[in-house]
Parts: sequence; C-alpha cells; structure tokens
Amino acid sequence: MRIGVDLGGTKIEIAALADDGGPVLRRRRPTPPAYGAVIEAITGLVGEAEAEMGERGTVGVGIPGSLSPETGLVRGANSTWLNGGRLDADLAAALGREVRLSNDANCLALSEAADGAGAGAASVFAVILGTGVGAGVVVGGRIVEGANRIAGEWGHNQLPWMNEAEFPGPACWCGQRGCIETFLCGPALAADADGPGARDASGLPFRSDEAAKGAIARHTDRLARALAAVVNILDPEVVVLGGGLSNMAHLYSELPRLVPRHVFSDVMRTRFLPARHGDSSGVLGAARLWD
Repeated sequence: MRIGVDLGGTKIEIAALADDGGPVLRRRRPTPPAYGAVIEAITGLVGEAEAEMGERGTVGVGIPGSLSPETGLVRGANSTWLNGGRLDADLAAALGREVRLSNDANCLALSEAADGAGAGAASVFAVILGTGVGAGVVVGGRIVEGANRIAGEWGHNQLPWMNEAEFPGPACWCGQRGCIETFLCGPALAADADGPGARDASGLPFRSDEAAKGAIARHTDRLARALAAVVNILDPEVVVLGGGLSNMAHLYSELPRLVPRHVFSDVMRTRFLPARHGDSSGVLGAARLWD
C-alpha cells in the first residue's frame, strides 16, 4: 500500500493507493499553523489509515516548498512555519520509516503524467494556478528535481514580454519584482477586477461587466506569455493546469490561440489540458513518489 499526503496551507489530505494505483481511502483535516502540530497531524492520519486498511504502507508527502540540497531544511514554503524544519527526518522519526518528500507541484505533475491528462506523454509541465503559482516537470515518467531542487519554480521568474503598464511589476514576497506569481495568482486576478483587497476570483468568468472581462483578458494574455517562455525552453508535449483558476473553461480555447504568438516555431503541438484528477492530483502524486 502506498500512502500519499498533500500538505497544504489550509488542509492536509491523505490517500492510500491499492496496487493498481486506485485510491482506496481518502481523508482531510485542517492544517494546524505550527510545525510540531503538522508532524502530529500527519502521523495521526497515517496511523488511522493503516489501522483502517490493516496494513503498513510507504509514505510520500507533497509540500508547498522544497528541501535544500545543502542543508536538508524546508525552504520557500508559503506556509512559513515549515521553513527551516527538517521535515523528512522529523516525519521519518515520528512514523518509524523513511518518508519521501517533494514539492506539491511536482506531485501534481507526477500524478497527471502517470494516469491523468498527461498520460502517455514523454514530457509534462504541470502548473498550479491558485493562491500561489508553481509548476512541476516530469520527463519519461520521472520528476525533474534539478541540481538545486528548484526545477519548475516558474512562478518566481519575471513575467515575459511586459508592456509599459506592467513594468516593473508588483513586489513579490520572494524579494523580487514582477514575478509571474504576482500577476497570475488568484488574489492578483481578483484585485485587477475589483481593486486592492479583493481575493476571490472564482466568480469573474461568469460576470459580464467590463471590469471582470478586462481582468480575465489580461490574465489570459499574461498566462499565455508565461507559458510560451516555458515552451521555448522545455517544449513539453502537454501542459496540465491545476489549482482553482484551472477551472476557467476559456483557458483551453484561448491558450492554443495566444501562446503561439510568442513561440519560436512554425508549429504549435503542445496541448493545454485541465488536470484530470482535479485537486486530488497532489495527494495521488505524493503516493506515487514510491513508484
């Protein structure tokens, strides 16, 4: 049995996969905003799952950040109470076994490449468009971590081909300006339509007012530019979109039209698809860290 844990900022989800890859157990609980409490919560969920299933499993965990290859400590997590913790070692000690960790976007990519929207593709770039913006890369069925374990940190590159109104871009929590995340995250889209302080963009695609339509158009154009830069570098067969904003249906007709404007090619064969497993892709991918 393979157990996956998706450690999010607001919820922890656990899933157990059978030998055929199908989920046989799913649970969620709120994420406690403290490092020690997170360890306890994950340990409790794994114990409950194993008691219910009557067997011990491997454990993989997707986290909103990464482990430094230099120190082994969590870094870059927007759930800031995780940063500086030796999460893999502390979870291994609490669970009495090795635990495999990877970035949550890597887990999304792994799941969607295995049996999701990117199944059968040699290369998959999987994007999270939500409160934050990130991505994971899978080539040949394997996560590409990179020498510094930051492969796929697409959200913290500068938005390509900025126009005068966009430059130099908003300040980002990472210390830079104009990061893709500052333009494409859900709160940025909401604020573009409804002003500073607005954070909920879920209803914008259903509105007919000019503020909403303008914000959606700008967001889609910026997403197309940002993905075109990825196509020019990685040239993936499939781009999978996950996260709350991936539910905007217009993206799947507009991106194939807009992205080629910035791609250095006479053809555009890259497919843009919604995550087949939806918001469960992360936890299913975490379980697959032991494949």
